[in-house]
Amino acid sequence: MIDPQLLRDDPELVKESQRSRGASVELVDQAVEADAARRAAITSFESLRAEQNAFGKTVAKAPKDEKAALVAQAQELAAQVKAAQARVTEAEADFTRIVGSLGNIPIAGVPAGGEDDYTVLREVGAIPTFDFPVRDHLEIGEKLDAIDMDRGVKVSGARFYFLKGVGARLEYALLSYGLQTALDEGFIPMIPPTLVRPEIMQGTGFLGAHADEIYRLEADDLYLTGTSEVALAGYHKDEILDLTDGPLRYAGWSTCYRREAGSHGKDNRGIIRVHQFQKLEMFVYITPEDAEAEHARLVAAQERMLQSLGLSYRVIDTAAGDLGSSAARKYDVEAWVPTQDKYRELTSTSNCTTFQARRLDIRQRGEDGKTAPVATLNGTLATTRWLVALLETHQREDGSVWVPEPLRPWLGGLEILEPVR
Repeated sequence: MIDPQLLRDDPELVKESQRSRGASVELVDQAVEADAARRAAITSFESLRAEQNAFGKTVAKAPKDEKAALVAQAQELAAQVKAAQARVTEAEADFTRIVGSLGNIPIAGVPAGGEDDYTVLREVGAIPTFDFPVRDHLEIGEKLDAIDMDRGVKVSGARFYFLKGVGARLEYALLSYGLQTALDEGFIPMIPPTLVRPEIMQGTGFLGAHADEIYRLEADDLYLTGTSEVALAGYHKDEILDLTDGPLRYAGWSTCYRREAGSHGKDNRGIIRVHQFQKLEMFVYITPEDAEAEHARLVAAQERMLQSLGLSYRVIDTAAGDLGSSAARKYDVEAWVPTQDKYRELTSTSNCTTFQARRLDIRQRGEDGKTAPVATLNGTLATTRWLVALLETHQREDGSVWVPEPLRPWLGGLEILEPVR
């Protein structure tokens, strides 16, 4: 949720934010009107309640023969107060609904536009070349007996798969290396729930335009998470945090689920776009003034991992229209995928400023004793999709795959993954 005071003081800035996102500008005027109605309802209620309190004292002091008439008036006043309170509840719900539909305000410098209007910040590493016909990750995985798509479909349907043998070990190695990286960066490891309540999913901003990509268990009124960001954001819901010793940094390792609604026919082959995957997600609670520096710090950790694994990549500043509703800026790190002859996203890192914290009521106490919302950030440190770039980049002509040195400790020292077919 954006700052209501900002909406009041500078609605034009909020309108510009909506324009840059390609979202409804009219919604801003509706939110301003709803805010005015909410405040008017609160003022009316508080005035009536003050009148009721004063009248109650009059009734208490009145002579016995006058009390009957005064009690009748007090009951009428009480009914008015109750009705005014109901109007406040309705007005606040209306305001929350409307303002909750506004996206976060993009940070200055974020490109305007949609999916194709990103800015490339840097490209790192030489594009890999091969002197033999390259295989895609699925063909390599099948030769290694590491990926079994056919049985995944048989058991669970399209976009499901089995990782087996060295495939399962390689994913474990990647995530373990990511976890060690997170530990070295001062993150607290977490294994969070993958089912969350609606108010947690709503609070993180995921029940907006892309709600149809989330699995819901209707009988239990719970949602399956597509990232541990959701559970980690909800971890401190309704709390006042002590950030005097620095930010709170968590690294969540979890299974993630996405319906991928509307993406049929796109990236159907292999494990690029699937319904279930593993992910290690960084999540940070920090003071708002330090959030942008922390954002750069998270991206640097991701880049160090990709460089150490010998992957060529680029970093892009995502355009406002391609941001999730909670993000004020998002950097994507995309690795080169040889058989697709292009970069594909491996990580996203978002600065959500105070947007999620306002919705989840997560605050810090300042030196003056007053509380204010914290900022939150999130970023992927490793996920199943990384296997695509690893297998294709490090493939050899005989179908074997070279193992980057940082992963070998978790693979029993294996340097080469040998084909078995």
